[in-house]
Amino acid sequence: MTARDDIWVIIPMYNEATVIHEVVTELKQAFPNVVCVDDGSADDSAARAREAGAVVVRHPVNLGQGAALQTGVEFARTRPGARWFLTFDADGQHQVSDALRLLDELAVGDRDIVIGTRFGDGAASVPILKRVVLRTVVRCSPSLRRLQLSDAHNGLRAFNRSVADTMEITCDGMGHASEIIGMIRRLGWRVAESPVTIRYTAYSMAKGQSLLNAVNIAFETVVRTKTEHIR
Repeated sequence: MTARDDIWVIIPMYNEATVIHEVVTELKQAFPNVVCVDDGSADDSAARAREAGAVVVRHPVNLGQGAALQTGVEFARTRPGARWFLTFDADGQHQVSDALRLLDELAVGDRDIVIGTRFGDGAASVPILKRVVLRTVVRCSPSLRRLQLSDAHNGLRAFNRSVADTMEITCDGMGHASEIIGMIRRLGWRVAESPVTIRYTAYSMAKGQSLLNAVNIAFETVVRTKTEHIR
C-alpha cells in the first residue's frame, strides 16, 4: 500500500463540468483515491471527473447533496483498506492544503471527525450575508452550541472508519449538515474544528447558497432539533 492509499476523498457533484477536472486534478496530486458522486448532472461532469482520474458513481436523477454524500460514503467504506475519509466540495472553494491538515489532526487519534470552520483566521473573507446565515444556523441549533462548533455547513470534513461505518444520512438536501451534527452528538463521535480558508470565486459564489436555501436550512435545523428533543 502506497502513501495515502487508505484515504478516500468523496465529492458530491451536480453540474460542475466547468471546474471538476481542475478540482480532481489538484486532489489527485495528494490523494490516489477520489470518488465523485454525479447527482443527476445534465452536463458532462462525469466525463470530466473521469478524465482527471476520479472514480464516478452516478445517480440517474438529482437527489440532493445529502444523498450524494451518503452514496459516496457507502461506496468508499466498501473499498479494501479504506481507513480515513474526506468530504470535499466540487466547486473549487476548498484547498488541498486544508484537507491535508484536517487529516493530520484526525490521525493524532483523539478525535473521530474534524470539521473545517470558516470562522478562524480567514473569517474576514466570508461574505457578510453568508456569515449572517451561518451564524443564524448556529444560534438555531442547541447541538452546535453544546458541541462548541461554529460552522456546521462547511463541506470539508475528515473522519475515521468508525464514523464512516455508522454514518447514515437520511436528509437528501442541504440540511444533511445539521443531521451530521446530530449524529455527532447522538453517537458520541469525538469532534474538533480546524480553521480553513475558502476560495470565494465568482463561480463558487454563484453555486453557493441562495437566501431561500439558507432559510430552508435554518428551518430544517429547527425542525430536526425539535425532533431530537422528542426522541
